[in-house]
Amino acid sequence: MTALSTTRFAPSPTGRLHLGHAMSAVLAHDFARSRGGTFLLRIEDIDPGRTREEHVAGIEEDLRWLGLKWDGPVVRQSRRLSLYAEALERLNARGLVYPCFCTRADIARSASAPHGPEGPIYPGTCRGLPDPDLSRSHAWRLDTARALAETGPLTWDDADAGEIEARPDLLGDVVLARKDAPTSYHLAVTVDDADQGVTDVVRGRDLFLSTHVHRLLQALLGLPTPAYHHHRLMIGPDGERLAKRHGALSLAELRAQGVDPKDIVEPIRAGCAPLGFRLSDN
Repeated sequence: MTALSTTRFAPSPTGRLHLGHAMSAVLAHDFARSRGGTFLLRIEDIDPGRTREEHVAGIEEDLRWLGLKWDGPVVRQSRRLSLYAEALERLNARGLVYPCFCTRADIARSASAPHGPEGPIYPGTCRGLPDPDLSRSHAWRLDTARALAETGPLTWDDADAGEIEARPDLLGDVVLARKDAPTSYHLAVTVDDADQGVTDVVRGRDLFLSTHVHRLLQALLGLPTPAYHHHRLMIGPDGERLAKRHGALSLAELRAQGVDPKDIVEPIRAGCAPLGFRLSDN
């Protein structure tokens, strides 16, 4: 008998959904439904400067248009800030995070900043400051080396890649609470997945590296580790993955053009990209 699964679709309401979002939503929905499980909708609205209420309504509208139904109420991260604050305080009490006053420009200009798979890695400029002035605007960063010394070696399982050695050091001392928000993607998603009982995370391969960090946070906070399913990405005519910042055509625009949602959903379920797009090779 197949075990019940809980999956989630967790978009940010900073723009309308596009075909790449549709792929993640369909795959997460179908994974849970094929196992008699639960499909959740979570709105990751922790970015106060970019979140728009009309996009929250648009996300629900687009999912219904695709024929996807979620279970239970829609969860919004902006209403769960106390959970993230508690997790951050637990890490702070153990000396595993530190305040960071650097700007992105400071990091980009730093000659000591090493490069990782996603660009410059924070060089640890603020790590170990003797008397940081917390009245100044600051973020909170994870002291990754110290955290790994506490947990020891870690692994996680990916449906395609198998057992993976966790290498959060590839991303350096990531931000866990931003200057403009009391949490970050890494901390919020880790806390939420555990709190909501997510057993299987279905998401794009662009977030594969982030899983290294999430596995470390799970170990530090004593949280369960879900199984991961990182799917291939949708590629546009320009060879780039579909993204809001690249002006990807939204589902709302496709709907206005008269596109039948079956022409989107059925190819995805068949393992193909819809409407003449293609899937990434890796």
